[in-house]
Amino acid sequence: MRARTPVLAASLVLALAVGPLAAPALAAPSASPASPAAAAAAAPDRSDGPDTDGPDADALRAAIAGLPDADATAALVRVGGTDGTWRGSAGVRDLRSGRAADPDARFRAGSTTKVVTAATVLRLAAQGRVDLDAPIQGYLPDVFTPAWDKPISVRQLLNHTSGIQPGDGLGTTFAELYAHRFDTLTPRQVVASAIVKGPEFDPGDDQHYLNINYTVLGLLIEKVTGRPYAAEATRLVLRPAGMRHTYFPGTDPRLRGPHNRGYQSVQRADGSTELVDVTEWNQADRWAAGDMISTTADLERLITSLFRGRIVPGPQLEEMFTTPPGLDGAALSAGLQRYEAGGRVFWCKTGSRYGYSAAVGATRDLSRTLVYSVNSTDAKSSGSSPVTDRIIGAALK
Repeated sequence: MRARTPVLAASLVLALAVGPLAAPALAAPSASPASPAAAAAAAPDRSDGPDTDGPDADALRAAIAGLPDADATAALVRVGGTDGTWRGSAGVRDLRSGRAADPDARFRAGSTTKVVTAATVLRLAAQGRVDLDAPIQGYLPDVFTPAWDKPISVRQLLNHTSGIQPGDGLGTTFAELYAHRFDTLTPRQVVASAIVKGPEFDPGDDQHYLNINYTVLGLLIEKVTGRPYAAEATRLVLRPAGMRHTYFPGTDPRLRGPHNRGYQSVQRADGSTELVDVTEWNQADRWAAGDMISTTADLERLITSLFRGRIVPGPQLEEMFTTPPGLDGAALSAGLQRYEAGGRVFWCKTGSRYGYSAAVGATRDLSRTLVYSVNSTDAKSSGSSPVTDRIIGAALK
């Protein structure tokens, strides 16, 4: 069967329809020139490297110029690697004050969390505590019903070929989800709702990117270690990578520390648009699949440490560069996605939560790395954002 693998610029997320909303909101910014503070923030912190093979500083500046606009209120970009480096930020910290965006801000990293979850599982595999070929039903017998009689390997969870259907959320439209943004839906509730639906396809027959695979992997980590997912992911991945400003929020809806606020564009009944502040949001149901809060510098440390073999040993690291054989179009590996641009192969991961779009990726030889955080005003759209498209185009050429 043909693998259903999303493209990088589409942020690897499903679309959520925007419904009517009665809540305090802010007027949408126009596409006119940004405030002086925002314009000042658009200047890169640093640009160096060879003029021929290094990052195209002019293209990168142009990619984030003019923020805030209708598509995003802020953007933070880090391009690195042995080819050279470029750092830049643009936009505003919040629409009310118009202060320049904080280039060191924390943000909701969304599904880039899966890179950390995959690395945690692979480290446990290197320690002999997890067998990638063993069925998950054996590790979590209390989770799977007898209807799940075909074994699903841990590897099939890592590369999204398990056949487990998505779990339920707290709504299907933005309005419903926003109304429940401070409520808690536990990972076990999400998994239970998926298990009762039965398989979508036999394990290994297809590739379907879904959060549920990594929610189950979070339960696996807790089962084999006897410790909370966040504690083990921090011990095995965040600390070795030097990610001092990254954390897992649990049920806390806030972003701790400096951050740029996130907004969602919502259409009013009269056809005009308003921006709803979505910064505070309980992400407990995303958990090991997407609740991490990080910085661009920390995500750069993550991808660099991983690809240098400092987090996951070589034999297990190969899982992150291996897509499932025999599936036409399969591009997802353990925690990453294969993406070709400018004649080079990049291994990357995107992620989004309302108000925030993020990505981390690199060539395997670390000649080029890219991390960005964009405060997209339609981060959960099925289509790509013009701002992230421009960043990707400028950074990976």
